[in-house]
Amino acid sequence: MLVTGLGTFWGGRVAQALEQDPQVEVIVGLDTTEPTVELERTEYVRVDANYSILARIVRAAQIDTIIHTFLVVDPTQMSRRAMHEVNVIGTMNLFAAASAPASTVRNVIVKSSTMVYGCAPEDPVWFREDTPRSRTARSGVERSLEAVESYVRDFAEDNPHVNVALLRFSNVIGAEIETPLSRALELPVVPSLLGFDPRFQFVHEVDVIRSMLFVLDRNLPGVFNVAGDGLLPWSEVVRICGKRTVALPPWGTQFLTVPMAQLRLVDLPDEYLQLLRYGRGVDNSRLKDLGFRYEFTSASAVEAFIEAVRLRSTIGEGAGVYRYERDVEQFFRHSPAVVRD
Repeated sequence: MLVTGLGTFWGGRVAQALEQDPQVEVIVGLDTTEPTVELERTEYVRVDANYSILARIVRAAQIDTIIHTFLVVDPTQMSRRAMHEVNVIGTMNLFAAASAPASTVRNVIVKSSTMVYGCAPEDPVWFREDTPRSRTARSGVERSLEAVESYVRDFAEDNPHVNVALLRFSNVIGAEIETPLSRALELPVVPSLLGFDPRFQFVHEVDVIRSMLFVLDRNLPGVFNVAGDGLLPWSEVVRICGKRTVALPPWGTQFLTVPMAQLRLVDLPDEYLQLLRYGRGVDNSRLKDLGFRYEFTSASAVEAFIEAVRLRSTIGEGAGVYRYERDVEQFFRHSPAVVRD
């Protein structure tokens, strides 16, 4: 198994889940940064942002399965240029490695986002996997996701012997994940747009990992929306969190959110401001029809999130933050002095 984005939230947790499967013989994780979670048998390899070394690793380790978690969907994390380098160039190199002569790759899973559908007033209530966008993509993250998905389609068509799955995740929320929406919901007063109360759909971070393992275990090809059941008005989301809203003017909002970001209150990029206008719902029936069962609905995912926030505020963060140290990791993994179970 090869996991991209090992140092990210998702890459590390996917690797941890794979480590629990005794049928997985080898796990190799790639990233530009070190892992942020403790891993027992995943081998970490530092790479550049565009994954130029990936072909050599696939060939040397005879990789069978690639799980591509390293797609940036939060534009507050990096510049548009850096995001293009990671999302578009990195994915292009990934598929070049997977389709090289004598490649051993037989499974590819790509973690994408329902952001690819965009937000517009003429949107349907539910986007199905084959529903086109209502308007042309304008933001950097949406355009990069469109480019990534075009690579996925081309690779699947050109390599019918490879099982290719693309999972589009709705707004992720949970005890540990941090996003612009979760940061907004932790504020004493939550921003909204005057005159708008859009409907939101959420997926809990636990169901994100479970859905990827479900697709992997069953070798399911195709495109799948992953989102909890139900749509919630933003006012209801805020109410569940025990907060109240402050209404921002619907026009020129970005000029008000800039100083909020500078004060480190909340950073709501344009993609999220559009969500606060129109919301978005996706049809999640395709994966459920194949047997997947969600542990959380949209509402219960929000409830679990705010309970975790309240718990942290009461007892603190708990265990210290894990720090990867290569020499220490090598000792524990390879030293004959370490007693093995």
